[in-house]
Amino acid sequence: MTGGSRGIGRSIATRLAQEGATVALTYNASRRGAEETVAAVERSGGSAFALHADLVDAKSIPELFEQADREFLRRTGSNALDLLINNAGNAGWGGLMDATPDSWDEMFAVHARAPFFLVQSALSRLADGGRVVNISSAAATRPMRAVPVYSMAKASINNLTHALAMELGPRGITVNAVAPGWTRTDMNAAVRESTDMVTAIEADTSLGRFGEAADIAAVVAFLASEEGRWVTAQVIEASGGYKLCPAAAATRGAREHAGPSGVATTGTYRRPRECR
Repeated sequence: MTGGSRGIGRSIATRLAQEGATVALTYNASRRGAEETVAAVERSGGSAFALHADLVDAKSIPELFEQADREFLRRTGSNALDLLINNAGNAGWGGLMDATPDSWDEMFAVHARAPFFLVQSALSRLADGGRVVNISSAAATRPMRAVPVYSMAKASINNLTHALAMELGPRGITVNAVAPGWTRTDMNAAVRESTDMVTAIEADTSLGRFGEAADIAAVVAFLASEEGRWVTAQVIEASGGYKLCPAAAATRGAREHAGPSGVATTGTYRRPRECR
């Protein structure tokens, strides 16, 4: 799995290790974060190791797999892969007037080009009946004005997911994408410092809260499992129902509802939206 030093990647690594996987995870800038992920996996009784990877440089990907081969052989006696997860990313903030050719290239290098060549290098190692899971974003289908390049790059991942599913289907390999919505990670910490932004996002979310990294990891774990064997070429949005009715205005009102103890109390609630 690429990008395992924090947030969603760390949660995925920990969850898969709990399911019995030996997890190879990559990091770029945060070796300490990757080591903390490995430690968290090992504390839970799992097995993991971390490898440095600068995925802006696609030419480094074959060497990354050779390093992984050596470590898997030492640990398990085989370099066969059951699962590849393309999770690595970089911050996408920056609108139309902020973008530069270099920032564009770096965004697409990490979010679109690297997954393509990671799958290419993994093909000779990926077992028949294996899994590929790409981490996309809800912004791929509902692009955001604040992150146009990021939104475009994630849309590329959705397209690649469909193409790879056709390519790898004859080998019984499923390929899917998971598209998180607003999820509580350090990448959007600044957004969550704004009470108004948090209120607006939660009001736009059917389940009424930010997602947690564990919510995304649970979907990935399903797709990686035997239970996910008949699902392929899908982009599964895990957003808690973000902007299901984008044209409708959020309204609030008061009603009686059952409190934690089951006693009726008075509070506020979000009136269900009416799609127009």
